[in-house]
Amino acid sequence: MCGIVGYTGTQNAAPALLEGLKKLEYRGYDSAGIAVLENGRISVSKVTGRIAGLEEKTEGGALLPGTTGIGHTRWATHGAPTEPNAHPHASNDGRFVVVHNGIIENYMELKQELLAKGYRFESETDTEVVAHLVEMYYRGDLKSAVMRTAARLRGSYALGIICAEEPDTVIVVREASPLILGVGIGENFFASDVTALVAYTRNAIYLEDGEFAKLTPDGISVFDCTGHEIEKKISRITWDIQAAEKGGYDHFMLKEIMEQPRAVKAAIAPRLHGSEIVLDDTDIDLTGIRKIVITACGSAYYAGCAAKYAIEALCRIPVTTELASELRYSDPLMGEDTLVIVLSQSGETADSIAALRECKSRGARALAIVNVVGSTIAKIADWCLYTWAGPEIAVATTKGYTTQLTVLYLFALYAGRKLKTVDDASYRKLLSCLKSLPKLLQQALDMNPEIPRLAKKYHRADSMFFIGRNTDYAVALEGALKMKEISYIHAESYAAGELKHGTIALMHDGQPVIALCCNDAITEKTMSNIVEVKARGAEVLAVAHRENSKILSLADDMIFVPRVHPLLSAAVEIVPLQLLAYYVAKENNCDIDKPKNLAKSVTVE
Repeated sequence: MCGIVGYTGTQNAAPALLEGLKKLEYRGYDSAGIAVLENGRISVSKVTGRIAGLEEKTEGGALLPGTTGIGHTRWATHGAPTEPNAHPHASNDGRFVVVHNGIIENYMELKQELLAKGYRFESETDTEVVAHLVEMYYRGDLKSAVMRTAARLRGSYALGIICAEEPDTVIVVREASPLILGVGIGENFFASDVTALVAYTRNAIYLEDGEFAKLTPDGISVFDCTGHEIEKKISRITWDIQAAEKGGYDHFMLKEIMEQPRAVKAAIAPRLHGSEIVLDDTDIDLTGIRKIVITACGSAYYAGCAAKYAIEALCRIPVTTELASELRYSDPLMGEDTLVIVLSQSGETADSIAALRECKSRGARALAIVNVVGSTIAKIADWCLYTWAGPEIAVATTKGYTTQLTVLYLFALYAGRKLKTVDDASYRKLLSCLKSLPKLLQQALDMNPEIPRLAKKYHRADSMFFIGRNTDYAVALEGALKMKEISYIHAESYAAGELKHGTIALMHDGQPVIALCCNDAITEKTMSNIVEVKARGAEVLAVAHRENSKILSLADDMIFVPRVHPLLSAAVEIVPLQLLAYYVAKENNCDIDKPKNLAKSVTVE
């Protein structure tokens, strides 16, 4: 879940490393460090905390001259976020320095072996064993030493390694952790994410698991696990560098909230050919499918919970939603009659990868919905649909969630048409509604100018409860997550009909309850729950259509959303809840783009 970056070329490496780390800081920001090679000597500089501290310590990189280097920004796993535990890590003789994203699962047994051989450990990390193994195996060829080291490792890793005796050379290796090579002219790069590369090059090579690469200023050579050189395709990065900048907004999260109409349009428009949905020239085989399982983690899982209703209604196939971290260990009952849909913004979520592999091993067919082209989940699945959300920098997802939902809606209508479970009139109506989603999301942004005022009222709350039924409950799950992860206020979501089964005991005077009332078929039932919590002193902030006069008379405060087909409502309803969480966090002076203890892409278990 850390971010790594590397450079070799003719320019000073340190400034490029620092700039790359800034783009990767969303992956972890407990500590950071860079190592630069010059005249047969490797200099290392590390700090706890943010990249800004490292930039200040190195005077923008000026204190570490040299044209080859590696860098790291950390999300702590093994060992506290201290300077000794910060990367890069060096061998005892100082000739080898390594950065690592992932987890070495067998590091303790390797550490005991190395200790017995006299190697000293300066940190609590799993990564340090790599530096010592490379030193142990080095016989004048860094690539061979790294290959022998990798053969000893179990777990997930993307490694970048430099050697004082091999100037201008960086060796990298990937196993179950993202690693991308940037192809330049007279300079070459590696990074965990293309966002760290686009300022320097738009040409990228995506490494596969088990592959190694040797980077020099003159070129890149890629090798398989046996050391044989292989040919790799160079892909073109199409993301606009400006899309990774704030564009005048105070935070990336606010920018990304505001980008959602455009992002959803980008997900829909290329897939509509007249009155037909064409899913990226992908003919998803639904023959014999009797069960659909949606699996994911975090917000992606909640997107699946919301889309479940649309898929079941349109395809008439039972749909279950499973947390990937649970599914991978559950001995799942599935086979050739099961379609597994895996959602992940990064396409590198460790639990989701493991769940996908487990399901495929049992014969299930798999559809991936991801944002990052060439990611691990995209490659493992039988079919892949990209969300085309563009880079999402804020740790808390916004447009990632809505574009995942949108693609799931597209799939539901496409599959219903293919299975002949949607009649022509319903298909045309829903297709028209899908086309209008970008406009409705913009309306949801525009019709709530009071949200900053509401944030001032509710930001001091110790806890919040989000309630709803059916699709409203699915949205409540994501709404509560947004609130807790960026404002640090305890927030929980409950199916409104379950309040009397325990949760209502927590109601008291002034307790904020956010009640979602956008599903007309069950609004009367949710209104009964509003009456129940208000009778116990709760203050109710209702999310509803403007014309719902009954809710207006019951709630203490209102957030409005435009009316939309109930099967597609989740994508519109979540938008004002994202804004509410954002402004509450802003009132509480939270670090909105980089919440404490979190990272963007969870690439370790």
